[in-house]
Parts: sequence; C-alpha cells; structure tokens
Amino acid sequence: MRIVCSVILLFLKPMSSLFFILYILCGISDFLDGYIARKTNQTSKFGAVIDSTADLIFYAVLLMIFIPIIKMPLWVLIWIGAITIIRIGSLIIGFIRYQAIAFLHTYANKASGFALFCFPFLYNFLGLIITAGILCSMASISALEELMINITSKHLSRDVKSIFEKTKNEKSRY
Repeated sequence: MRIVCSVILLFLKPMSSLFFILYILCGISDFLDGYIARKTNQTSKFGAVIDSTADLIFYAVLLMIFIPIIKMPLWVLIWIGAITIIRIGSLIIGFIRYQAIAFLHTYANKASGFALFCFPFLYNFLGLIITAGILCSMASISALEELMINITSKHLSRDVKSIFEKTKNEKSRY
C-alpha cells in the first residue's frame, strides 16, 4: 500500500489536504504492516526487504516533491547527497559481503525514518534550517551506524538494534 500511495503523492499538490491524507496513510501502513506481521507471526526476510524498499521509495518520492518546491540551502543539498552516498555505499558493501540487500532495522534507522516522516509538520512548525539540521543529523548517524554494522558484522542480521547490540552479539559467539 505504501509503495502505491507514495507514487500517487507525486501527482498531488504538495501540502494539500489530499496530499496529507495520503501521506498519513503511508505512515499508518508503515507502522501497521510490521506490527501485524509480528503479532500474527508472519515475519519473513522477504517482508523485511519489501518494507525497507517501500521506505526507500517513499523517501525518494518525498525528496522529488520537496526539493524543487522548498528553497533548500546548498549545505542541506550537499548533506542529503552525502547521506545518500553513505546509504548506497552501505548497501553495496552489504550486498558484496552477504549476497543480499542489507537494509537494517536499527533503532537509529527507525528514529530517523519517523523524523523524516514528520518533515512536513516540523517544517511548518520549526522552519527549514532547524528541521534540516535535526533530520540530517539523525539520518547521518543512522546511515553511518548501518555502514559500520555492514562493514564489521560477520553475518547479516536485518533486525540488529544498534552497533552496540551487534558488538555484544559478536562477542557472545566466541
């Protein structure tokens, strides 16, 4: 549902009532799909990959919508570009090491995903500079953490909660 709704967002007037209704539906579906899968014991590697792919499409659509209509300072665009490069590098490293798409469900990724979801609301409340600083900081931390986990882990664990849990789990195997 999130993938289809994300694509539809491209054709709606940004920040309109219909845009926000569909936008909120995307957020609800993101929360509910994982919740329902866990509660019904229907989690799978495929489901985790589809969830992360839906997140990627949703945030890519948001960038395509908001970058042209919001006059972002160059430093914000450069920061977004750097985060994107780190994320792509992490995916490439994960694919090389594990022969699988290595999206991780860390607490930092979940927190930055929620913060990114809140972008339109934060932007209206805090303004661009503060919102961009907060969101880019959170996204940088989560991207760097995911990269470090993919570089240092011996095995792919999509549900690793943090680099600290990874370190503890790696030590406990010996």
